[in-house]
Amino acid sequence: MPRCVIVQSDRSILLEVDTPGFEEARDLLARFAELEKSPEHVHTYRVSPLSLWNAASAGMPASEIIAGLEKHAKYDIPQNVRAEIREQMARFGRVRLEAAGDGFVLKCAEPALALQIWSNNKIRPLLAEKPDDLTIRIEKVQRGPVKQALLKLGWPVEDLAGYVEGDALRFDIRGTRLSGREWGLRGYQKESADAFWAGGAAKGGSGVVVLPCGAGKTMVGLACMERVAMRTLILCTNVVAARQWRDELIDKTTLTADEIGEYTGHSKEIKPVTIATYQILTWRKKKTDPFLHFEIFNRANWGLIIYDEVHLLPAPVFRATAEIQARRRLGLTATLVREDGHEGDVFSLIGPKKYDVPWRVLEKQGWIAAAVCREIRSDLDPAERLKYAASGDREQFRIASENPAKVDVVKRLLGRHERDQVLIIGQYLQQVEGLAEGLGAPAITGKTPVREREEAYGAFREGKRNLLVLSKVGNFSLDLPDANVLIQVSGTFGSRQEEAQRLGRVLRPKSDGGKAHFYSLVTRATSEEEFAQKRQLFLTEQGYRYEVIDAGAVL
Repeated sequence: MPRCVIVQSDRSILLEVDTPGFEEARDLLARFAELEKSPEHVHTYRVSPLSLWNAASAGMPASEIIAGLEKHAKYDIPQNVRAEIREQMARFGRVRLEAAGDGFVLKCAEPALALQIWSNNKIRPLLAEKPDDLTIRIEKVQRGPVKQALLKLGWPVEDLAGYVEGDALRFDIRGTRLSGREWGLRGYQKESADAFWAGGAAKGGSGVVVLPCGAGKTMVGLACMERVAMRTLILCTNVVAARQWRDELIDKTTLTADEIGEYTGHSKEIKPVTIATYQILTWRKKKTDPFLHFEIFNRANWGLIIYDEVHLLPAPVFRATAEIQARRRLGLTATLVREDGHEGDVFSLIGPKKYDVPWRVLEKQGWIAAAVCREIRSDLDPAERLKYAASGDREQFRIASENPAKVDVVKRLLGRHERDQVLIIGQYLQQVEGLAEGLGAPAITGKTPVREREEAYGAFREGKRNLLVLSKVGNFSLDLPDANVLIQVSGTFGSRQEEAQRLGRVLRPKSDGGKAHFYSLVTRATSEEEFAQKRQLFLTEQGYRYEVIDAGAVL
């Protein structure tokens, strides 16, 4: 079999696309490397310490990585890259955090490592004492900060200190829904929950499950809750998402509505299962005021905290999470990519990656819909081009994003998909509201009351509407299983996570087995075109290819 991988001494890896074996090699690289560039013929990956530590924590040994590279590499793997893979993956577990008396200790693999940590001026204020050559004692309140600090020093901590036992909450996952239809956890959902729980051992109980949008991450959350069997706090992105969690819990478990509380801007209930939004947790009257609702973390004896869409976790919630390391923590996400570079905080505070599966693997198994991705390029008219040329960077991006020529492309696409369930999504309110008015469809934005949103979503689910126009509120936590076409008219600069989330809106498997269609409308020869290439990186890594079409070819 022809080989398609070139491993370079700077720790970059080149993957030739048009070669047999490409897909197998791509799926291998996605487990331990990060995709940086994805032009037509050669994709560039990079091996980083964090990508290797996540692979190690998920149970992938260095020998498997090296053997996989040897299988696909056209040339010898540079010795320094082999050494780096072995060295970085061996670092995971060389510093362990364990319970000891009324505090914790760091157990180091060798005296020199313990001395290096103890002697570091940045971390020393977090440490209590060094009773012997291999042990450093820390106070309980430093559990999170110490893990963050050590990660930055290049020493990922394996946290084996265990957790407090929250108040018991026993329930069962039912085999039938309220409608009477049978259902059950899928194999990969059970495997995800098992990897997180780890039989109740100290090495389980904190970590991140990475699954594609539409693959049922909420079901993984339910399965983990059943295994933990303790009071649970669920944190999610908005009120609509909170109510979707509530509905799924009632529909698929023996929990009752009286056992589930909503803690949002609309209601402040604390129940055995409490669902709160990130917005309410980070609300405060002034920037200098404390976060009034952080006390929810201590209002009940939680045994589990679930962070839905953990890649969106706000920085203030990270700080609160650093203080509650004694609680079991589950992160759910479609991508560990964070545009702010805080992937390391997810690793150290929520936990390492426990389980993931390539998107295209689940597509082949029929658990998510096959998707066709197209980028449609339009020109600016001469007047807009002059305005663009005379503007600053941010204004140029907005001019390109709101290109009036996109409206005609949208109308032609709607003509092509008049019998489909279509979502249009954009970044700018004026553009979203203008499209909605011109198309006679509801505009759903951050200003839209929750009741109106739920009514519009309900009409879409029931087939009474086949078109919704959404702002960024449509990026995540939308339960619209019949949506099969998404038209992206504008986005947030080069956000890879946003691109993945938006494709995910149409990936629920279709009852007729049909494909999903994802259109990204881009203005040619502008900064929007450059940002579009970056946005597509994560999905390219998952095996999706974008067909580039001129707007004139859309009939």
